[in-house]
Amino acid sequence: MPPPQMPTASATSDTDRAAGVLEFTAFAARPMPLVKLLDEAPERIARIVCAEVCSLYLMEGEGQLVMRGNVGFSGGAMGQVRLAVGEGITGEAVEAMRPVTAKLAKKHASYKHFDDLGEDRFPVFLAVPIRGRSGAVGAIAVQRAARPFSTHEIDVLVLLGALIAAGIRTAELVDAQREKTPYRRAGGGTRKVTLPGRPIVAGRELGAIAALRRPAQRPSERALPSHASDAAKLYRASNVENELRLLKGAFDVGARAIDALTVQARERKLPADFLSTYVDILGDGRFRERAAELIEAGTGLAQSLSQVAREVTRTAATLTRDPFLEERARDIEDLCDALSMLADTDKRAALPQRAVLVGDSLSVFDLLVSSKAKPVAIALSERASSPRTRTLLQLMGAPAVAEVQGLFRWAADGDLALVDADHGLLVINPSKAEIAALRERRREDARAHRQEA
Repeated sequence: MPPPQMPTASATSDTDRAAGVLEFTAFAARPMPLVKLLDEAPERIARIVCAEVCSLYLMEGEGQLVMRGNVGFSGGAMGQVRLAVGEGITGEAVEAMRPVTAKLAKKHASYKHFDDLGEDRFPVFLAVPIRGRSGAVGAIAVQRAARPFSTHEIDVLVLLGALIAAGIRTAELVDAQREKTPYRRAGGGTRKVTLPGRPIVAGRELGAIAALRRPAQRPSERALPSHASDAAKLYRASNVENELRLLKGAFDVGARAIDALTVQARERKLPADFLSTYVDILGDGRFRERAAELIEAGTGLAQSLSQVAREVTRTAATLTRDPFLEERARDIEDLCDALSMLADTDKRAALPQRAVLVGDSLSVFDLLVSSKAKPVAIALSERASSPRTRTLLQLMGAPAVAEVQGLFRWAADGDLALVDADHGLLVINPSKAEIAALRERRREDARAHRQEA
């Protein structure tokens, strides 16, 4: 989001500031979704105190301040900038529960630099804690290019923080009180909860939750007994021939898809060297020949691919504990699952169309198979934190939030969910107001797009 247009020094009188505070008071007094507060409060506050940057931090987890609202920095800062209590100027303000200001931030003893923010343009810094019933619930930090913040401006920012405290307290960020909250029962529910995470792919979408799936394990097919009828043997031969064709088709489709993803990653300069592993596997004639050999011996296509994966995994475990070989074995297993689904769709692993996909991790299987369901958004649990996961989510392209705290504790198949990957939040069973706000945002975006066109 670009910096707000600041009033000129001559136009910024006490009367103007008082009018801005009164307007903000009316704004903060209205019941509103947390997302609306995070979207609008920073810009309104920046105008009142004539700052180019305003950041709104929420207190999450075990004493961590996370930037969830901002005006002045790039959108990629939200959900990514994180401070421990006591860390940085903002963390010091929360630890001491008092305003902290600096005329030149980088000279302050508590200053912490973030390379991607370009903070050097705005060296004048002021941070105030947002007080809750028992300690801080967040913080506000404002920055500008010149002119130190006056005592009056500090007082105003403290007042503004008090006005938005109630809105933050009622946001139901579950992780802050998860030990006090009983587990929900399996099968879904109607309680609205907001779960914090880390935004990966920006955007906001609404949909029904569906857990990521993998092919179901099926019993191996047995070879026909010697006394089987000629018709049965003919049927088996025909079936084998068909499965060999399906195997070849799956390899061809997989190879084309991986090639396309490799090109896409290269064009977008994404770190996707791991895709070359799949290119090598698909081009390995021994891999394809072994699967075909098993099919011809009477093992079904899916079982043949699973057996090849198991053989590779056993070999890797037997020969060495080399991490590279172990990871390659997992990649082969992942690819075998994908080839099985590409060759012969297993309805038990099918996903509903246009759902919010949730899971512990994302793999190339999901790029090749789960993406066919055209998910509107993706939410991954705390276990999803690897660089590969970030790249896979970017290649999927849907709004995505990772490291969602308490995801499977609260989410169940069929629950309505709003993925806010701009701020890094997952709202399960969102309110009517939140749904209406999302639809209004879509209308505004559509109008802006038409005007640009």
